Amino acid sequence: MRTQVGIVGAGPAGLLLSHLLHLQGIDSVVLERRSESYVLHRVRAGLLEQGTTDLLREAGLGARLDREGLVHEGVLLRFDRATHRIPLTEMTGKTVTVYGQQEVVKDIIAARRVAGGKVYFEVDDVSVAGTSGEAPVLRAVIDGTPVEIECDFVAGCDGFHGICRDAMPAGVRKVFEHEYPFAWLGILAKVAPSTDELIYAFHDNGFALHSLRSPDVSRLYLQVDPSESIDNWSDERIWGELRNRLGTDDGWTLAEGPIFEKGITAMRSFVVEPMQHGRLFLAGDAAHIVPPTGAKGLNLAAADIKVLAEAFTSFYSRGSRDGLDGYSETCLRRVWRAQDFSYWMTSLLHRAPEDTDGVLARLQLSRLRYVADSPAAAKTLAENYVGYTPA
Repeated sequence: MRTQVGIVGAGPAGLLLSHLLHLQGIDSVVLERRSESYVLHRVRAGLLEQGTTDLLREAGLGARLDREGLVHEGVLLRFDRATHRIPLTEMTGKTVTVYGQQEVVKDIIAARRVAGGKVYFEVDDVSVAGTSGEAPVLRAVIDGTPVEIECDFVAGCDGFHGICRDAMPAGVRKVFEHEYPFAWLGILAKVAPSTDELIYAFHDNGFALHSLRSPDVSRLYLQVDPSESIDNWSDERIWGELRNRLGTDDGWTLAEGPIFEKGITAMRSFVVEPMQHGRLFLAGDAAHIVPPTGAKGLNLAAADIKVLAEAFTSFYSRGSRDGLDGYSETCLRRVWRAQDFSYWMTSLLHRAPEDTDGVLARLQLSRLRYVADSPAAAKTLAENYVGYTPA
C-alpha cells in the first residue's frame, strides 16, 4: 500500500487531519487499534473554543455542531457560597461551545465514510520505521493480513499510550511531566443541567465542576484523592457532596437524576519536545496532556492539526518545507501557554492536600476575589479560557 501521509490513531486528531488533507487532495491512511464502536462512544472533553468550532465549520463539519452545540458567552466561578460571572464574549468577542468529543468524532467519521476515506479500525501490531530517512513505513495487520504502507510522512495521533512517541530516538526527545496530587471523579447523569453556563466551584472539601453535555444530560466532577476507589462512591454520596460543594445562599438548587456513567481520572501535565523528528510528527495527546481544568485537551489537538494540515498543504502544493520544519516550534508556543493556564486554573480551584493550616486556601480565596472584582484579572482568565494563540 502507498499513501502520502500515514496517520496512526483515529481519535479526533487523526480523523480531523485525514479529513483536512482530503479537502486539499492529499491522500492518507488512518490506522486505529480500537474498534469503531469504542472510538465512537469514548466520552472525553466537551468544551470547544471558538477557534476549534470555526475550524470544524470551515471543514464542512459544522452542521450538527450548529444544531446541537450549546454556545456559552460566560463562565461562572463559585466560592464563599456565591456566584461570580466572567463575561467571556463581552471581554474577548469569542464564545465557547459545549459539544462532546464523541460527537465530533461521529461527524468526522461520517464525512470520511462519504468521501471513501481509508480508515481502518481494530488494526493489530502497528509499527513505525524509517522516519529518520526519506521513506517511512507503517506495518500492521489489517483484517488478519500483514500490510506494509509506504508513506511520505507519518503523523502520530495515537494518544498518550501510543507507539509513535517512542518511535522517536530517545536521545532526541525530552519529556516534561508533572503529576497532580488529586484526581477528578466524573459522572454523567440523565437530568437537565442546573445551570446555563459552567460552574467552577472552590470549597473547603475540594473543587467541583458543573458542566453540561446536552439539554437533558449533565456532566459533573468532584476533586478526590488519586488513590480513591470509585467503589467508595455511591450515587447518594456523590450527589450529597455535589450539593455541598456547589451550594449557594441565593436559593440555587442542584437537580439530580440517574447516574449512568462514573469514573476517576488522574491529573497530569505532560509535554514532549520536539513534536517532530525527521518525517514523524506528533499531535494531540501523543505530544501533550493537560489537566482538564482549563478545558484545553481537545482544543490543543485541533490547533496542532490545523498547523500540520497547513504545513502538508504547503509542501504538496508549493514544495515548501517551512511549515513542516517549524511545526514543533509553532505548536509548542501554544502548548506551553495552555499548560500554564491549566496549571493556574488547577492551582486556583483545588484544595491542596498539604494545606493543613489553611494558608493556601486563604491565598486561593484572595485570588478568586481578585479575579471576580478586577476587570483586568477577569480578562486574563477570559482570553485564555476562550483560546489564546501566542504570536
